[in-house]
Amino acid sequence: MRLRALAALALAALLVWVAPLAGLAFAGHPVAAYLHFPPRTSIVAQPPFAWSLFLAFCVPAYFALALFCAALGRALPAQRVAAAARFPWWGWLGVVLVAAGWKLAWSEALAPAWLGQTFSVLWIGYILVVNGLLWRRTGASLLTHRTRCFVALFVVSAGFWWLFEHLNQFVRNWYYGGVGAANDLDYFVRATLPFATVLPAVASTWEWLRQQPRVEAMDLPAVGGDPLLAWLAAMLGVVALAAIGLYPDFLFPVLWVAPVLVFAGVQHIVAGETVFSALARGDWRPVLQPALAALVCGFFWELWNYGSAAKWHYAIPYVQRFSLFEMPLLGYLGYLPFGIQCAIVIDLVARIVEGRVPNFHLPKRQTRR
Repeated sequence: MRLRALAALALAALLVWVAPLAGLAFAGHPVAAYLHFPPRTSIVAQPPFAWSLFLAFCVPAYFALALFCAALGRALPAQRVAAAARFPWWGWLGVVLVAAGWKLAWSEALAPAWLGQTFSVLWIGYILVVNGLLWRRTGASLLTHRTRCFVALFVVSAGFWWLFEHLNQFVRNWYYGGVGAANDLDYFVRATLPFATVLPAVASTWEWLRQQPRVEAMDLPAVGGDPLLAWLAAMLGVVALAAIGLYPDFLFPVLWVAPVLVFAGVQHIVAGETVFSALARGDWRPVLQPALAALVCGFFWELWNYGSAAKWHYAIPYVQRFSLFEMPLLGYLGYLPFGIQCAIVIDLVARIVEGRVPNFHLPKRQTRR
């Protein structure tokens, strides 16, 4: 089980990394500029806002909203369970880190040397707070009761987000300012530390959402599937990524959707069941909950980025309008497939660490250790 999960994770990541390079090479375009590490994207001029394309991109947003509304509307929530424990001391430490990190991030003159790591402080604080809320509700947390898997997520998360930085070279939808790195090694270190918090933050938020009765009771009809769909999904994802560098102005949403197809397809082929397998049983929670968790994290990512001295900016074709913080409103749609992508990687990491098909969740009630 461990070897299969490791093979699925490595193969899917390799396919996602190679596909856009192969697409450019097949079309006769040079690829050397995309092989530099760490990838660093600068600002480029993007096509201006276009109402027709903006409205077209709104269609999947309406569909996603309708799906969530239907799932929540059909929910039959259980009675809310009383708190199991007191909010832990390390949860209060997280509150302090969030407050201090927020102040540092938005105050360049206060501590210039911290600029590269304020997001690390903020998100370690966030992770501690959310796990503290889990501890208070259930008497357990991912941090304390799934420690090995949880620590492994930090390691994998760093490489996971560097993969998206690689893909961003082909669409140039975001770029960084105010980082002030002296060289590539300095930039790599400054970036890797906050990148390492992405998967733990999404995993913690997902688990916290599971403690909300209506979210945990979301319900939709079963959707059957065919094993051949895994091969089709993987191939479609690879082809879409191969085209992303050739038509970036129109295919930029592929950056968020295609990796899900590749990772889910490869996982099913190599390691077996995926988060999508539960749809055949009428259980949509493994798909909808992590998507919602990434959207919650996305709100805080964008909020804390908004006033930071070291921050990212967006340059998205045709839809760069109606922003919430730095992010154009339609851009938040990308957090939904990104959350599913996170869920797939979280599942594979748990299999690698624990050597079995895991349930990477906490029981509904545990006593404190």
